[in-house]
Amino acid sequence: MFEPQTSTRTHSSNTPPFPTPKQLSQSPEKKLTLFALRLAILEKAATGLGTLGFIWATVVLLGGFAMTINKLDFWLVTIILLVESTRIFSRSHELEWQHQATWSLADPGVASFHAITSSSLFHHDRSCKSTPNHRNTPSRTWISSDVPLLPYGRSVFISSNISNVLYWLQLVSAASCAFISVTRLVNHNRYEPGKFDHHVHDNTNPKAALSIFYGFALAEAMIFLLEKAYCEWNVTYNKMLETVNEELELGHTGLISIKRFFYDSYSKSVNGSIFDGLQMDMVTFAMELLSSGSSDEQLMGVRILERFTTNSRFCQHTLQKIGVTISVTERLVEMLNWKDPVQEEIRMSAGKIIVKLVGKKQNALRVSGIPGAMESISSLLHVNDEVCETKLLINVDYDFWAFNQLGLLILKKLARDHDNCGKIGNTRGLLKKIIDFTHVDPQSLEQKRVTESHICTVKRSSQVVKMLVSSMGITGSQLRAEISELVVTISHIRDVLKHGENYPKLQKLGIDILTSLALEDDAKERIGGTGRVLKELFNIFFREEAVETEISDVIRIAAGEAIGMLVFESKRNCHRILKLNGIWRLSDALENRVLRVNAGRILRNLCIYSGTGLFEQLRTVIVTAAPTVLKEITTDDMKLQEVMVGLAAHMFKFMTYQEISGMFDKSGIHVDELATRLVKILKKHPNPNAKTPRIRRYVIELAIWMMKDNIKTIHTFKNVGMMEELEGVMETTSDLESFNIFSSGFGMSRYKTSIHSLVETAMKLMTEQH
Repeated sequence: MFEPQTSTRTHSSNTPPFPTPKQLSQSPEKKLTLFALRLAILEKAATGLGTLGFIWATVVLLGGFAMTINKLDFWLVTIILLVESTRIFSRSHELEWQHQATWSLADPGVASFHAITSSSLFHHDRSCKSTPNHRNTPSRTWISSDVPLLPYGRSVFISSNISNVLYWLQLVSAASCAFISVTRLVNHNRYEPGKFDHHVHDNTNPKAALSIFYGFALAEAMIFLLEKAYCEWNVTYNKMLETVNEELELGHTGLISIKRFFYDSYSKSVNGSIFDGLQMDMVTFAMELLSSGSSDEQLMGVRILERFTTNSRFCQHTLQKIGVTISVTERLVEMLNWKDPVQEEIRMSAGKIIVKLVGKKQNALRVSGIPGAMESISSLLHVNDEVCETKLLINVDYDFWAFNQLGLLILKKLARDHDNCGKIGNTRGLLKKIIDFTHVDPQSLEQKRVTESHICTVKRSSQVVKMLVSSMGITGSQLRAEISELVVTISHIRDVLKHGENYPKLQKLGIDILTSLALEDDAKERIGGTGRVLKELFNIFFREEAVETEISDVIRIAAGEAIGMLVFESKRNCHRILKLNGIWRLSDALENRVLRVNAGRILRNLCIYSGTGLFEQLRTVIVTAAPTVLKEITTDDMKLQEVMVGLAAHMFKFMTYQEISGMFDKSGIHVDELATRLVKILKKHPNPNAKTPRIRRYVIELAIWMMKDNIKTIHTFKNVGMMEELEGVMETTSDLESFNIFSSGFGMSRYKTSIHSLVETAMKLMTEQH
C-alpha cells in the first residue's frame, strides 16, 4: 500500500494460447467416427443391393415371370422379400431403440454424484465424503427405457429390451436369406418350369432371372452379416467403446455417453451422407445435449464437458469452443439456477464448467455480460438461514457447502477484472451474502472444531472481499464504502484476528481487507471505532512466536502495514493507538528485522497526524527510538533507509536541544556526517525510483529541518554539494514523488506540498545571508 505496484497480472502456463493441429488430432473419438463410417458403407452397400434385389424380384420375376416360375421358387422369392422387409424395418428402428436405451442415466448417475462432488475442487473432511441418501423426486413423465409396452410381463416388454429383439431379428433374417439363396443357387441346374411353362422350350430366362435374384439376396445378406461381424469384433472382442472411454477419461458413467455418441455418428452416416458422422466430436455432441429437454441428456452433456474442461489434454480446445458459443454459455449459466434436487448434479457440473471457463479473462467478460449471470451465480450462495429453510422445503440432504464454495470460486475468478467487481457490487444482496460467509464461530476457531469445508468457504469469501476492496477508481471507492457500511464486516474480521491464531492465512486475509478499507476515510474511522480491532492488530504485530516461520513474519508485516494505514491522516486513530498499553514497544520494534520498516512508518504517521493531545506519550517513544533511527539512515537497505529518513524529518520536533545532542552522541554520528550522507543519497538517486519513490522528498525535508537557524549546517551542505543535487532534483521530478500511498500502481494520497516547493525552500535557506 505504500509503494507503487504493477496492476498487470500474468498467468503462467505451459500450454500455447491456441490448440495446435497436433493437439486437435489427438481425439480418441475419431476411432468411433471412422468405425461408424465403415459400418455405414457396408450398411448402405447392403441396402443398395437389397433395393436392387427387391426391384428385380417385383419387376422381373414376379412381374415378368410370375406365371412361368415353379411354385417352390415363387414362395421362396416371396419369403425372401418378406424376410428382407422385416430386416429393413428392424434396421430402420434399431437405432431409435438403441438411443432410447442410452437416455436413462439414473442408475449410474445418482449413486456416483456425491463421489464426484468430493473431488479436489472441494476440500471436504472425512465426514463430508460419505455418500448421503439422495432421493429423486417422482417424475410426472415416463423414462423411455422403462416404458411397459404390454400390460403383462412388465419386466420383459420394456423399451430397453426391444433393441436386442430387433438386433437378433435382423441376424435371423439375414441368415435365412443367405441359406435360401445358397440352397437355390446350388440347385439352379435342377430348375423345373411352372405349369404354364411346359409349352416353352427355352427356360433360360426365368432360370437366369432367379439366379440373379438369389445372387443379390446372398450378396446383401453376406454384406450385412459381414457388417455385424465387423461390429461385434470391434465392440465385443476389441472393446473399442471401452477403450475410447478410457482414453477420454470419462469415468465409469462415460460408457453410456460413448455409446450414444457412436449411435448418433452412425445414424448420421446412414441417414445422410456417409461423411456426416465424421463431422461429430464429443464437445459438439455434449453441447447439443445441453439444449435438450431431457434431464438425462442434459446430465450426459454436462458430464462430458466437465470431464473435458478438467482434463489438461482437452480443456483448452473445449473451453475455447464453449467460450465462442454464446448459447452454450448462456445455458450453463441458466443451469446454476436449477434448485430441483433431481438436477443437483447438473447444477454442480455446470458450475464446475463455469469455474474453468471464467479462468480466462475473455471468457470471464462474456459470462459476466450475460443478462442475469450474477444473479445466477448468487443463487449458488446459501447462507445458514437459507440452508435450513430450503432443507425443510425439499427434505433432502442437499450439498449446500459444495455449491457455496463453487459460487465463491466463480466470483473469485470474475473479480480479477475491474469491471466485474462493479457488477458484483451492483447485484442486489450479493455483497451481504459474501460477507456473511466470512463469519466463523470464535470458540470453534480457538478449539479447532471448524470443518475443513467451512474454513475453505471462509477463506474463499475473504479472498473475494479482498479483491473487491482492492479495486481502483470510483468502483473501488464505492465497494469499500458499501462493504465497510455492512455492520458485520469488521466484527467478523475482528473475531478472526482475535481467535484465529491457528489459522494464520485467514488472519492475513482479514488484515489485507482492513488495509484496503482504510483507503477510505469513513471506513478508516469505522475500523478504529470498532472495539479491539487496533488492539488485535498490535497484538499480532508484536506477537513473538516460539519458532518464527515465513507465514508468521508475513502476517506481522501485514499487521504493521494495516496499522500504518489506519493512523494515516487520522487523528482519532492516532490517539487510540497512543492509548494502548505497550506503545513503547514501537521503539524496540525499530531494531527488529521483520518489524522495523512498518514500525518506522507507524511512528512517522503518529508524529505527523497525532496532534498535541497525547504529546508526552509519543515523545517518550521518540526520544528512546531516535538513536536507532539515526543509525539506520546509514544502512544500505534502501527501503529501510527511506522510512528512517522520513521518520527523522518529523521526530525532532518532539525533542529538546539537549535530547537532540544526546541523540547524536549516543548514535556516534556527527551532524556533518549526516549531511554528507544525505547528499550521497541524492547522488545515488538521480531519478525517482519505483522501489523508494519518496526518499528524495524525505532527504530534502530532513535537510530543511537541519538547516533552519543553523548557519554552520548550511555551510556544511554547501560544501558537500547539496545545491547541485537540489538543481538535479528540480530537473528530474516526477509525479511518482507526489503521492504518499500507492495501490496497484495508482497514487492514492497526494502530498499537500510539492517536491518543487521543498526544493525551493531548501535552496532559499542555502542562499540566504546570515
